[in-house]
Amino acid sequence: MAVTNVAELNALVERVKKAQREYASFTQEQVDKIFRAAALAAADARIPLAKMAVAESGMGIVEDKVIKNHFASEYIYNAYKDEKTCGVLSEDDTFGTITIAEPVGIICGIVPTTNPTSTAIFKSLISLKTRNAIIFSPHPRAKEATNKAADIVLQAAIAAGAPKDLIGWIDQPSVELSNALMHHPDINLILATGGPGMVKAAYSSGKPAIGVGAGNTPVVIDETADIKRAVASVLMSKTFDNGVICASEQS
Repeated sequence: MAVTNVAELNALVERVKKAQREYASFTQEQVDKIFRAAALAAADARIPLAKMAVAESGMGIVEDKVIKNHFASEYIYNAYKDEKTCGVLSEDDTFGTITIAEPVGIICGIVPTTNPTSTAIFKSLISLKTRNAIIFSPHPRAKEATNKAADIVLQAAIAAGAPKDLIGWIDQPSVELSNALMHHPDINLILATGGPGMVKAAYSSGKPAIGVGAGNTPVVIDETADIKRAVASVLMSKTFDNGVICASEQS
């Protein structure tokens, strides 16, 4: 069912909420199986997703977006595959404490036009690994690529045993629907990647939020630096994916 208005969004949240409640009871073994299958599917689709992102958004370089998709899938999987995210993590008999991993619930994922597929892959995978659900609000200029990436991860997760509505998205994104999603009472955490306005809106929503946007920090090359290497690094950073990455030297 497509999500094009607030009523349809509310219906989606209910379905995702039900799926997350079921997923919260999964064992570490089940979660890790789903996490692996989803990561492999995303990695396999890295090239067509990169082409789709560039064609739809008109931004970036296909070859560089392939690298970003690969990083968001295979590297993230390898980085977290052995992390324990279910049940008791540790016990301290001295202080009488037990650390237990619990999911937060439903995550709102704000996705930019600059890194649509890699951001969707990354946020989907970390949600799956932590037994959370996620609903994406894509940028209007990259909605098809963003939602396709999310769907690839979802279908692989379902095939590996995950509930069918664990990942959702807005089909016709707008400022109204993004705000409605961020302020929805069943949203427990916001992961916002985008421009200053969107990140500020996430932080102003009254919900726990993690925002990421352009740093725009000036770069100063110290006199003691290896000048040739520093310049080469700056040039490589600024030309990678046509300089759209938030972390590249923007000033």
